[in-house]
Amino acid sequence: MFNRCINFIKSRIRKFFLDEYWLDDYIKLGMKVGNNCSIQPGLTVDVSHCWLIEIADNVVIAPQVYLLAHDTSTKKYTGYTKIGRINIKKNVFIGARSMIMPGVTIGENSVIGANSVVIKSIPDNVVAAGNPAKVICSLEEYQEKTDEIFRNAHIFSDEYTLRKKIDRDKKQQMRVLLTSDKAGFVE
Repeated sequence: MFNRCINFIKSRIRKFFLDEYWLDDYIKLGMKVGNNCSIQPGLTVDVSHCWLIEIADNVVIAPQVYLLAHDTSTKKYTGYTKIGRINIKKNVFIGARSMIMPGVTIGENSVIGANSVVIKSIPDNVVAAGNPAKVICSLEEYQEKTDEIFRNAHIFSDEYTLRKKIDRDKKQQMRVLLTSDKAGFVE
């Protein structure tokens, strides 16, 4: 409990002195965020144009994602900064360290792979990845591949997570069972 209090105080001091923005700050400035979204730490939002960003319901955004509603690279040639809306539709997953650029819509139920740079809109029900991000398969194909991997994988309960304070023995068991060529799944 003491550590939680210290961490809370540290975060408030950091916010004040480093002028950090938090999700609530972006929303106050006009960014729209739907219900039941899971937005992980380290999200970087274009504070200068965050009112152009809309996130629908049931969106999961992994750590260290960038949402940029402007692109200043155009200023040298035009004298103006390119701006555009970002619209993330329902049930989207955006992988860690991805970057969503201005003028992009990510369609419903789509998955954006980690480290992707999305410069063009992505349709509904697909998996897209890469730099620049391209559609690599349909959501149905992705689910079929995942089901196949799941059937042959080690499955771990939530006792194997930090939420449940995983112990040393369970950590070692995971290390042994999850070889470099074999994935697993955890609740």
